[in-house]
Amino acid sequence: MNVKGMRGLYTVEFAITSLVLFVMLFGVLEMGRLYFTVNALNETVRRGARLAAVCDINDPVILRRAMFNTAADSGASSLLNNLTTANLNLVYLDANGANVASPNDLSGTGGFVAIRYVQLQVSNFNFNFLIPGFGGVFVLPVFRATVPRESLGRHPQAAVTPEITPC
Repeated sequence: MNVKGMRGLYTVEFAITSLVLFVMLFGVLEMGRLYFTVNALNETVRRGARLAAVCDINDPVILRRAMFNTAADSGASSLLNNLTTANLNLVYLDANGANVASPNDLSGTGGFVAIRYVQLQVSNFNFNFLIPGFGGVFVLPVFRATVPRESLGRHPQAAVTPEITPC
């Protein structure tokens, strides 16, 4: 065998093997981040719908708490950087699943009385790949959670103040 002719062979083999190894390694890391993001978004809609079912309709902290922020923090989510309240849509539904036009209306049969379900959805969330060459950015599908209404921040007795402790 010619030793001088095979001097760079190990370097070439390492370059080819390491390329495949690093592509697989970074691919697994990106898939792990994607699964984490999907699970965090699922928990965001579940948590937000539950909060909206028990908190006052006018409470501005529902969406901030849903995305794992404190009540005073109005910025992007502390868990997912791209998630803001602009991605969240909270709706109140009647018994047929139609949107209640004015959920704050306490008079008559419409409005507050008509609310039977609370729905929160996350839409237009962009997932950014950290590794160049993996496709850049793509929009995740809509995540939605619907729960039956509970107190909506109101006490059942008319003589008691309509609001309970803030969420």
